[in-house]
Amino acid sequence: MRHAPTIIILALLFLLPVGVLIMQAGAPGWRFPELMPELTFDGLCFIAARPGPFLTALASSLGYSLVTVAVTLAMTILPAQVLAFRTFPGKNLLEGLLLLPALVPAMTFSMGLHFIFIKIGLADTTPGVILVLSMISYPYMLRALTTGYTLMGREYAVCARNLGASKRRVFLEVELPQLLPAMAAGASVVFLVAFSEYFLVFLIGGGSVASFTGYLFPLITSSNRGLGALVTLVFLAVPIVLFVVLELGLYRYHRKRWMR
Repeated sequence: MRHAPTIIILALLFLLPVGVLIMQAGAPGWRFPELMPELTFDGLCFIAARPGPFLTALASSLGYSLVTVAVTLAMTILPAQVLAFRTFPGKNLLEGLLLLPALVPAMTFSMGLHFIFIKIGLADTTPGVILVLSMISYPYMLRALTTGYTLMGREYAVCARNLGASKRRVFLEVELPQLLPAMAAGASVVFLVAFSEYFLVFLIGGGSVASFTGYLFPLITSSNRGLGALVTLVFLAVPIVLFVVLELGLYRYHRKRWMR
């Protein structure tokens, strides 16, 4: 109970802005001295009348964000295992270099990449956007998987190999189930970075790759507060819904696995 005030304060800090957004989405014209706002739902009517750009931007951002998660997972699974289990000269230096994209400002990092992408034909393409998002966000997945491997230890894999299991079966049936929480943690951060990124998608995508942030930012600065608030609420809800689905999926998977 001693942490209750802190929890209440944090809840209020999160819920109060969301409450303001909900009010603006339904009643953008609430002005003094009116006691009650006038519900108009202009933003919802606008999106219902023109759903194409909204759905295209949302689908595009969801698509390249999820692919970015898969690419970062493929990029980091083996390096994380090496960093967790191996000891060699220069290990700390190598780990620091691998984590460098999370420390370097995205603008500085992306300007050089943009020049290279133009030369190799990846500029203004979705694969180019996925690649640059993977390069700036993989340190989060790397740290999560390295921690997961460290906590898991090598004993389970060694026992399985001694019993005759192949490397592939050891990974799929021994290591992967225990790494799922670490993968979920890393995937959550990578998805948030990719889904909320505006500058890199605009720079590398060249305006030809639709993004939800690219659809949202002009609305925030426009005079249509109801529409901007409504789209901001959708922007907030998408990660929350995905995280809830991920949590429920992991819970059901582990429950089903341990009840065999």
